[in-house]
Amino acid sequence: MSAAVNPMAPPIIWCIGGLDTAGGAGLSADQRAAEAMGVHACPVAACLTAQHSRGVSMVQPVDTTMLDAQLLALAQDMPPVAIKTGLLGSAAAIHTVACWVDALRQGRADGLPALVVDPVLSASAGGAAFSDEAIVAAYRTHLLPRATVITPNRAEAAVLAGADTLPAVAQGWRQQGVGAVLITGGDTPCTAAEGWCLDWMDTPQAQGWLCAPRVDTPHHHGTGCTLASGVAAALALGHVAADAIVLANLLTRHALMHGHPAGQGAGPVKARAGFAAGPALGSAPMPWLGWGADLPWRLQASPLHDGPGLFQPFTPPHDGLYGIVATADMAEAAMQAGMRCVQLRHKARNGLEAHLTRCLNAAARHGATLIVNDHWRAALAHPVPTPVQAGYALGLHLGQEDLLALSADDQALLRGQGHRVQLGLSSHSLWELARALGCGPSLIACGPVQATTTKHMPWQPQGRHNLSWWVAHSPVPVVGIGGLLTAADLQHMSGAGAAALCVVRALGQDPTELPARLAALRTLRLQPHGAQGAQRAPALPHPVL
Repeated sequence: MSAAVNPMAPPIIWCIGGLDTAGGAGLSADQRAAEAMGVHACPVAACLTAQHSRGVSMVQPVDTTMLDAQLLALAQDMPPVAIKTGLLGSAAAIHTVACWVDALRQGRADGLPALVVDPVLSASAGGAAFSDEAIVAAYRTHLLPRATVITPNRAEAAVLAGADTLPAVAQGWRQQGVGAVLITGGDTPCTAAEGWCLDWMDTPQAQGWLCAPRVDTPHHHGTGCTLASGVAAALALGHVAADAIVLANLLTRHALMHGHPAGQGAGPVKARAGFAAGPALGSAPMPWLGWGADLPWRLQASPLHDGPGLFQPFTPPHDGLYGIVATADMAEAAMQAGMRCVQLRHKARNGLEAHLTRCLNAAARHGATLIVNDHWRAALAHPVPTPVQAGYALGLHLGQEDLLALSADDQALLRGQGHRVQLGLSSHSLWELARALGCGPSLIACGPVQATTTKHMPWQPQGRHNLSWWVAHSPVPVVGIGGLLTAADLQHMSGAGAAALCVVRALGQDPTELPARLAALRTLRLQPHGAQGAQRAPALPHPVL
């Protein structure tokens, strides 16, 4: 059933769908998306259409004998890591694809090939019907329970699931066996945030509204195909569903930005390489991710906040070092030795107030930034020290688990203090980066950049490759954290252009030894923030889980 795979060859995906004679959607869009993502697409014709830019005049499903023959030929030489389905045209074709998915997965514990189902039920330009009751029933029975990700738009979701709220529809599908759901909002106007496109995402990793500014263009033919193929390609490259969806969102919006006229109706979107190089190099900005039913904080702000954040800006330290310590003794020693960005990571409640008071007073004396980890309520309630030297700032830092645990009252309290405090948020993945950016923070931590034993985490080391990607896509400063023990580690990682690099174990636990340790870390000159200039960021981040 399968052939040996060359590890140096790009991953193979099968795109099973319709041939669009106008070259805008279907297999044409699939091919462009796959090439932009760096995977090899095998186009399998399940349906022929006669159409132009203003509509579809005829749809003809391919005989299942021919469909089966195409898939058999590919299985013998080019087995897929992922399969994407588009216009299938008949219940028989849907059943045939389902049988092939089962056959290809037989005996595999990893669930591959991944199956991305774009349930094409109608043409956006109108014309001949794409579906009937038998086709809808076949999707429900044969493809949805086998799907790794499904990507219907709102209209398609309504047909497949009936009228209901999007979160409830997605939750119902996942309970029926669908791995992950993305219900896109590009086909309907959104009243919750004018000018924004809101997609509902429900995956094993995260759920919430994935929000991005609408791309104002009349040329949007092939948008859904591009998105679904982008998800399939990202899965084939090893990304989990939530990160695959974020990458596909970037791909699709960039393709919309480069749509062009072809005919008298809506022209095609054009996916192409470089879609994820960073906004400074012309790619689309990162989407924002809310959590639960709540929109991201930046979309809740009234009026809509246009600046980079909702909190006080973070000023990168002059030496590029961000120290993380557990006690006031260590914090005082670090600031006395010239460190101007220090985080107090004091996990125990016992003695917290005393440590916090000493750290705040030290920061005020030295004109340093003190960032308090976890204990944000205590930090906000603490009196501001007086007098303070120029450069003094108070910051708070939250991990994503702490962020998700905030009640509505907690969120309101925290956001209400944005005028006087900085907020740092951790991120380990693309979906966590999207969620963090939606909060309008002062800075974002990317980690672990190297293997670390400080925390037990499921994440792959980000490396300089991913850290530079974070820097290129974040409108606020990024700091790298995790596994940075020596000056050589810092020198290597500084090439990513982060605002600062975090040192934890490298500072030790003895305040009397800290000055010498800090001096050793400073033996090599770090590149200042932004030193990468116009250097091109990595085209795609590597998988993190």
